[in-house]
Amino acid sequence: MPNATNPKVKPKAKTKPKKNAGVHTNSAVQAPSNKLLPWLWFGLALVVVISDQWTKVLANSQLLYNQPEIITSYFNITLRYNYGVAFSIFDDAEGQQRWFLAALALIVSIGIAIWIYRIGKLASFEVVGLALILGGAIGNLYDRVMLGYVVDFIEVHYQNYYWPAFNIADSAICVGAGLLLYDGFFGSKQESEPEEAK
Repeated sequence: MPNATNPKVKPKAKTKPKKNAGVHTNSAVQAPSNKLLPWLWFGLALVVVISDQWTKVLANSQLLYNQPEIITSYFNITLRYNYGVAFSIFDDAEGQQRWFLAALALIVSIGIAIWIYRIGKLASFEVVGLALILGGAIGNLYDRVMLGYVVDFIEVHYQNYYWPAFNIADSAICVGAGLLLYDGFFGSKQESEPEEAK
Protein backbone atom coordinates (compact mmCIF):
# COMPACT_ATOMS: atom_id res chain seq x y z
CA MET A 1 0.00 0.00 0.00
CA PRO A 2 1.61 3.29 -1.04
CA ASN A 3 2.37 5.72 1.70
CA ALA A 4 0.47 8.97 1.40
CA THR A 5 3.47 10.74 2.96
CA ASN A 6 5.97 9.30 0.46
CA PRO A 7 8.24 12.18 -0.56
CA LYS A 8 8.61 10.70 -4.03
CA VAL A 9 5.01 11.41 -4.82
CA LYS A 10 4.80 14.88 -6.39
CA PRO A 11 1.76 16.96 -5.63
CA LYS A 12 -0.35 17.92 -8.61
CA ALA A 13 0.27 21.39 -9.92
CA LYS A 14 -2.56 23.81 -9.47
CA THR A 15 -4.07 24.94 -12.73
CA LYS A 16 -5.02 28.57 -13.12
CA PRO A 17 -8.49 29.25 -14.48
CA LYS A 18 -8.50 30.55 -18.03
CA LYS A 19 -9.64 34.09 -18.50
CA ASN A 20 -12.56 34.89 -20.80
CA ALA A 21 -13.20 31.22 -21.55
CA GLY A 22 -16.63 31.93 -22.94
CA VAL A 23 -17.90 33.15 -19.56
CA HIS A 24 -19.44 36.62 -19.46
CA THR A 25 -18.81 38.48 -16.25
CA ASN A 26 -20.78 41.33 -14.79
CA SER A 27 -18.12 43.75 -15.98
CA ALA A 28 -19.20 43.06 -19.57
CA VAL A 29 -22.55 44.67 -18.84
CA GLN A 30 -20.79 47.85 -17.76
CA ALA A 31 -18.52 47.98 -20.81
CA PRO A 32 -17.42 51.42 -22.01
CA SER A 33 -19.61 51.08 -25.11
CA ASN A 34 -22.69 50.67 -22.93
CA LYS A 35 -21.72 53.71 -20.89
CA LEU A 36 -21.67 55.75 -24.09
CA LEU A 37 -24.97 54.34 -25.34
CA PRO A 38 -27.17 56.97 -23.60
CA TRP A 39 -25.46 59.64 -25.69
CA LEU A 40 -26.62 57.82 -28.81
CA TRP A 41 -30.22 58.41 -27.73
CA PHE A 42 -29.48 62.06 -27.05
CA GLY A 43 -28.04 62.17 -30.56
CA LEU A 44 -31.31 60.78 -31.90
CA ALA A 45 -33.19 63.51 -30.05
CA LEU A 46 -30.83 66.08 -31.59
CA VAL A 47 -31.57 64.73 -35.08
CA VAL A 48 -35.29 65.25 -34.42
CA VAL A 49 -34.68 68.83 -33.25
CA ILE A 50 -32.54 69.70 -36.29
CA SER A 51 -35.00 68.10 -38.73
CA ASP A 52 -37.90 69.87 -37.07
CA GLN A 53 -36.29 73.31 -37.09
CA TRP A 54 -34.98 72.93 -40.65
CA THR A 55 -38.42 72.07 -42.03
CA LYS A 56 -39.99 74.92 -40.08
CA VAL A 57 -37.52 77.41 -41.55
CA LEU A 58 -38.36 76.10 -45.02
CA ALA A 59 -42.08 76.39 -44.34
CA ASN A 60 -41.74 79.97 -43.09
CA SER A 61 -39.63 81.04 -46.04
CA GLN A 62 -41.46 79.23 -48.84
CA LEU A 63 -45.13 79.26 -47.84
CA LEU A 64 -47.76 81.94 -47.44
CA TYR A 65 -49.64 81.86 -44.16
CA ASN A 66 -52.82 79.78 -44.28
CA GLN A 67 -52.53 79.21 -48.04
CA PRO A 68 -52.55 75.43 -48.64
CA GLU A 69 -50.20 73.83 -51.15
CA ILE A 70 -52.08 70.74 -52.34
CA ILE A 71 -49.87 67.66 -52.53
CA THR A 72 -52.50 64.91 -52.78
CA SER A 73 -56.26 64.67 -52.33
CA TYR A 74 -55.74 64.14 -48.59
CA PHE A 75 -52.43 65.86 -47.84
CA ASN A 76 -51.58 69.58 -47.89
CA ILE A 77 -48.66 71.74 -46.84
CA THR A 78 -50.15 74.74 -45.04
CA LEU A 79 -48.27 77.25 -42.89
CA ARG A 80 -50.01 77.86 -39.57
CA TYR A 81 -48.98 79.29 -36.20
CA ASN A 82 -50.07 77.37 -33.13
CA TYR A 83 -50.23 79.27 -29.83
CA GLY A 84 -51.47 76.19 -27.96
CA VAL A 85 -50.00 72.73 -27.53
CA ALA A 86 -49.72 69.87 -30.01
CA PHE A 87 -52.31 69.73 -32.81
CA SER A 88 -53.53 73.30 -32.01
CA ILE A 89 -55.07 72.37 -28.66
CA PHE A 90 -55.72 75.56 -26.60
CA ASP A 91 -54.81 77.63 -29.65
CA ASP A 92 -57.52 80.20 -28.87
CA ALA A 93 -56.04 81.31 -25.52
CA GLU A 94 -54.55 84.47 -27.12
CA GLY A 95 -50.94 83.64 -26.21
CA GLN A 96 -51.46 83.92 -22.45
CA GLN A 97 -50.27 80.34 -21.99
CA ARG A 98 -46.89 80.90 -23.74
CA TRP A 99 -44.58 80.87 -20.74
CA PHE A 100 -46.62 78.36 -18.78
CA LEU A 101 -46.42 75.86 -21.64
CA ALA A 102 -42.73 76.67 -22.17
CA ALA A 103 -41.96 76.03 -18.50
CA LEU A 104 -44.00 72.83 -18.55
CA ALA A 105 -42.17 71.61 -21.67
CA LEU A 106 -38.81 72.43 -20.07
CA ILE A 107 -39.62 70.47 -16.91
CA VAL A 108 -40.86 67.49 -18.94
CA SER A 109 -37.75 67.60 -21.15
CA ILE A 110 -35.43 67.58 -18.14
CA GLY A 111 -37.32 64.66 -16.62
CA ILE A 112 -37.16 62.67 -19.86
CA ALA A 113 -33.42 63.42 -20.26
CA ILE A 114 -32.75 62.06 -16.76
CA TRP A 115 -34.89 59.03 -17.54
CA ILE A 116 -32.94 58.34 -20.75
CA TYR A 117 -29.60 58.67 -18.97
CA ARG A 118 -30.66 56.16 -16.32
CA ILE A 119 -32.03 53.47 -18.63
CA GLY A 120 -30.13 54.28 -21.81
CA LYS A 121 -27.33 51.72 -21.32
CA LEU A 122 -29.59 49.09 -22.89
CA ALA A 123 -31.35 49.49 -26.22
CA SER A 124 -35.14 49.15 -26.05
CA PHE A 125 -38.32 50.51 -27.56
CA GLU A 126 -38.77 52.49 -24.36
CA VAL A 127 -35.54 54.49 -24.65
CA VAL A 128 -36.02 55.10 -28.40
CA GLY A 129 -39.52 56.37 -27.72
CA LEU A 130 -38.25 58.66 -24.98
CA ALA A 131 -35.56 60.05 -27.30
CA LEU A 132 -38.16 60.86 -29.96
CA ILE A 133 -40.41 62.55 -27.40
CA LEU A 134 -37.47 64.54 -26.02
CA GLY A 135 -36.50 65.77 -29.48
CA GLY A 136 -40.07 66.75 -30.29
CA ALA A 137 -40.55 68.54 -26.98
CA ILE A 138 -37.34 70.55 -27.41
CA GLY A 139 -38.22 71.41 -31.02
CA ASN A 140 -41.56 72.91 -30.04
CA LEU A 141 -40.09 74.47 -26.89
CA TYR A 142 -37.59 76.41 -29.01
CA ASP A 143 -40.42 77.81 -31.14
CA ARG A 144 -42.46 78.79 -28.13
CA VAL A 145 -39.61 80.61 -26.40
CA MET A 146 -38.16 82.32 -29.49
CA LEU A 147 -41.34 83.02 -31.47
CA GLY A 148 -44.20 82.83 -29.00
CA TYR A 149 -45.92 80.18 -31.12
CA VAL A 150 -45.18 76.83 -32.77
CA VAL A 151 -44.83 76.59 -36.54
CA ASP A 152 -47.09 73.92 -38.07
CA PHE A 153 -47.30 73.05 -41.75
CA ILE A 154 -48.42 69.42 -42.23
CA GLU A 155 -52.14 69.11 -42.87
CA VAL A 156 -54.02 65.85 -43.42
CA HIS A 157 -57.70 65.74 -44.34
CA TYR A 158 -60.46 63.52 -45.63
CA GLN A 159 -62.97 65.34 -47.81
CA ASN A 160 -64.06 68.29 -45.62
CA TYR A 161 -62.70 66.90 -42.35
CA TYR A 162 -59.28 68.41 -41.53
CA TRP A 163 -56.98 67.11 -38.84
CA PRO A 164 -55.25 70.02 -36.99
CA ALA A 165 -51.97 71.02 -38.62
CA PHE A 166 -48.80 69.61 -37.06
CA ASN A 167 -45.04 69.40 -37.61
CA ILE A 168 -42.07 67.03 -37.39
CA ALA A 169 -41.80 67.52 -33.62
CA ASP A 170 -45.45 66.51 -33.12
CA SER A 171 -44.91 63.47 -35.32
CA ALA A 172 -41.86 62.40 -33.30
CA ILE A 173 -43.80 62.79 -30.05
CA CYS A 174 -46.64 60.60 -31.39
CA VAL A 175 -44.28 57.89 -32.66
CA GLY A 176 -42.39 57.98 -29.37
CA ALA A 177 -45.60 57.64 -27.38
CA GLY A 178 -46.58 54.68 -29.57
CA LEU A 179 -43.24 52.99 -28.84
CA LEU A 180 -43.74 53.53 -25.11
CA LEU A 181 -47.18 51.92 -25.31
CA TYR A 182 -45.79 48.99 -27.29
CA ASP A 183 -43.00 48.52 -24.76
CA GLY A 184 -45.46 48.76 -21.89
CA PHE A 185 -47.73 46.06 -23.32
CA PHE A 186 -45.19 43.72 -24.91
CA GLY A 187 -41.73 44.66 -23.66
CA SER A 188 -42.14 43.30 -20.13
CA LYS A 189 -43.65 40.09 -21.52
CA GLN A 190 -40.65 39.48 -23.78
CA GLU A 191 -38.24 40.12 -20.92
CA SER A 192 -40.04 37.64 -18.65
CA GLU A 193 -40.07 34.79 -21.18
CA PRO A 194 -36.29 34.06 -20.96
CA GLU A 195 -36.49 34.08 -17.14
CA GLU A 196 -39.34 31.55 -17.16
CA ALA A 197 -37.40 29.28 -19.51
CA LYS A 198 -34.45 29.01 -17.09
